[in-house]
Parts: sequence; C-alpha cells; structure tokens
Amino acid sequence: MTGRLERVMDKLNGGVVRAFLIVVGLFWLVPTVGLLVSSLRAPEDMSASGWWEVFSKPSQLTLDSYQKLLENGDITGSLVNTVLITVPATVLVVVIGSLAGYAFAWMEFPGRDWWFLGVVGLLVVPVQVALIPIAELFGKIGLFGNILGVVLFHVGFGLPFAVFLLRNFFAEIPRELLEAARLDGAGELRLFARVVMPLGGPAIASLGIFQFLWVWNDMLVALVFTNADSQPITVALQTQVRQFGNNIDVLAPGAFISMVIPLAVFFAFQRQFVSGVMAGAVK
Repeated sequence: MTGRLERVMDKLNGGVVRAFLIVVGLFWLVPTVGLLVSSLRAPEDMSASGWWEVFSKPSQLTLDSYQKLLENGDITGSLVNTVLITVPATVLVVVIGSLAGYAFAWMEFPGRDWWFLGVVGLLVVPVQVALIPIAELFGKIGLFGNILGVVLFHVGFGLPFAVFLLRNFFAEIPRELLEAARLDGAGELRLFARVVMPLGGPAIASLGIFQFLWVWNDMLVALVFTNADSQPITVALQTQVRQFGNNIDVLAPGAFISMVIPLAVFFAFQRQFVSGVMAGAVK
C-alpha cells in the first residue's frame, strides 16, 4: 500500500512540475509573441490599442511594416554589418580557441601551465577597462570606426573563455585514443582534425552559440568602435528609438528580426549545445 501511494505521489509530482514548467515557458514567450504581433500591425493600430487586440480583429495583420523595413537603408545596412561582424568573430574564436585548447591539453611546450594560467586570468578582465586604450590604438592604426576593428575586439575578448572551455573538454579525451592514432602515423594536425574535433563537437557548438549570441546582441562595443557606415542592428535600432513617434512601424519588425535570427541559430544547434553543457557538468 505504501509503495503504491509513493508511486502515485511521484506521478503527481512529475505532472505538477511539468505543468508548472509549461506555464513558465508560455509566460516567457509572451513578450516574443507580442513583438511578433506588433510587427504585423499598422502604426495607427499600435497607437490605438494593445497587441492582444489582434486576436479579436485579425484583419489588422499586415506585412506593410516589413516592406517598409526592407526599404529602410539604415536598417538593412546594419543587418548586413551585423552579419559581417558576427560570423567572422564567431568563426575565428572557434578555430583559434580549438587549436589553442588542443595545444594546452595535449602538447608539451615550455611554460604551458603558466601560459594557461595567464589565459584564465584574462577571464576576469572586464570589457569596459579596455575600451579607451584599444580605441586609442585602433585610431592610431586606422581600425577605428570600421568592421575589422569590432571583429578583432570581439575575438580578443572571446578567446580566453574559448581556450579555457575547450582545453578542459579536450583534456577529458582518453589518452589511449590519441596514442593509438599516433601509432597509426597521424600527425598533430591530422590528429586534431580527425579525432579531437569530432569528439569535441558538442563543446565547439556550445562555444559557437555563446560567441554568436554575445556578438550579435552586443551594443556597448559597437557604440564605441563603429560609425554610421559600420554600425550593427543593435545600434541602428537604438538610433531609431530617438525618433520613436515617426518610425514605430520600423522598430517592431527590426527588433523582431534582430531577435529571431539568434534564436534560429540556437535552435539549429540545440542538441549539440545541450550535449556540451551536460558533458561539462558531468565531467
């Protein structure tokens, strides 16, 4: 009797927890749904009533705001700039971080542990400390105000975490597996490409998602290092907010597109991301 009661309580607890999580998830999605609906309404409708009004008047839905958004050169240009900043900054951090992580994990060289300790120490350096010195440096070498300077800044501040994460993950690979590959004649580069990279896929995917989201959503670095020709979508939307009454029909679709792209990247690599986080937690 006691055992049956315990099983019933376990099922009830599981159902309650599941229902609670579903409710929390639905509340979490409310702002996203509201932004999507607002981006599909005309400016006069947005000014007259809340976005939930569309459920009783679906005729308010229109794609005119997105058409106007595509005709706005500032927004479309900033979206292109965001891609030109985010993709290289993510790829470079993943590639360089993977190579450095493998070197720190499995290659012997003088001062390896001290060098790695220095990399770990860089994790505590806040971005704000480096803004002015690097801005002065970029101004002297001609990188201030262009996309390359922003990419280099993000790469520099993304690498310490990348090296730390991937080094710890690669260090958990069985030594016997690497030794067997070396006995088969594999060099370090081939060993890295054929053995370490496939096994480190979850951690690399997790790093790529973290870096992509950080760079895509960044506004502080972009405000300092970009100008009107190189600003990303975050700065462009912030500029549009100053004229809120005149371009409310551009802000909503622009903000939704800015949000939905990183969400799509996250869901595309969700399985690898979860695998990498869980593997790191277990190890």
